Order: sequence, then C-alpha cells, then structure tokens
Amino acid sequence: MAASPLTNQFLIAMPGLRDPTFARGVALLCQHGEDGAMGLMINRLSEYRLGDVLAQMNLQSNLSEVVDAPVLIGGPVQPERGFVLHTAGGAWESSFAISEQISVTTSRDILIAIAAGNGPRHALVALGYSGWSPGQLEQELVDNHWLTAPADEGLLFETPLDERWQAAAHLLGVNLSQLASHAGHA
Repeated sequence: MAASPLTNQFLIAMPGLRDPTFARGVALLCQHGEDGAMGLMINRLSEYRLGDVLAQMNLQSNLSEVVDAPVLIGGPVQPERGFVLHTAGGAWESSFAISEQISVTTSRDILIAIAAGNGPRHALVALGYSGWSPGQLEQELVDNHWLTAPADEGLLFETPLDERWQAAAHLLGVNLSQLASHAGHA
C-alpha cells in the first residue's frame, strides 16, 4: 500500500463512538491507501504480559522489565498475530517504516532481541490489528467517528495507557470531555 497523508496519524475516537472495540480508543494508522487502512490500537491492554507471549514462542527472558511488559490489543483482526511497534533502527526481517521515527515489525527476530535486552530503544507489542476496507475509514471520518492528529513518539511510548485518549486529543488542543457525543451536518 502506498502511504497517504493519514499514515502515521493517530485516530482518536470521538466521544460518540459506541463500538466497544474502538470507544475511547487511539489507533496509530500504519498504512492507508486505495486498498484500505491498517492500524494498531495503542491504549487497549490485553490479559497477557510479554513473558507470556515469549513463552508461547519458546523464548524466554531473564529481564523483569521484558517479562512484565504489557501486551496490547492491537485490534480485532487476527488476534493471534503479533506486531511490534517500535522506534526506528535495527535490521529486522520483516519491518515496515511508518515514518522516519517509527516502524512496525512482525518477525520473530525482534522478539529474540527484546528478550535479550538488545531490542529497539522503545517498543510496544500488540496482538491483532485494526483494519478498514477501501473507503471505510474515509466514511468514518465524514461521519465524525474519529479525530486525527500527527503521531507523537512521546505519547506512543511514554504516556500511560489510560491517559492516551485524552493526551492524543490534547495534541490538537481538544478537551474530549467538552465535546458533544453527537454531530450534525449543516
């Protein structure tokens, strides 16, 4: 998929979005083009820790910060598939550069490096992804389901999960608690 202006943007759920998968959610849009869009939710905690995921792959780590790291729910599509969202750098087998600063990798080699303490400076592991068919995301934007904001590395890797929805909106100067839960069109 060719990159579009929406690639490397946060999708911030509007207060009126009631779909439980996306309500109060923030997704990083990894790809967007004429074939549709793919993103990862960045504020949905799964029941797993990275140590659990590593064990399922017959890997282990002696580093408590790795074993205890949270694993996110990236979205409802292919929840058995893992994605590592990380700062750029490294020569991983299967990486896609979202921007000059952020990449997503799906190959085992990055998990081996993370387990050994040799991974990227910052990384998030997510299971599953969020996908939109051609034209679907554009229609959801017209229907006022999402705000968009340029991705921010600090928010992505340093802001606590439960603060990311409001923090992403604050990138735009928006206080979500002051927005109506419905929209109209003149």
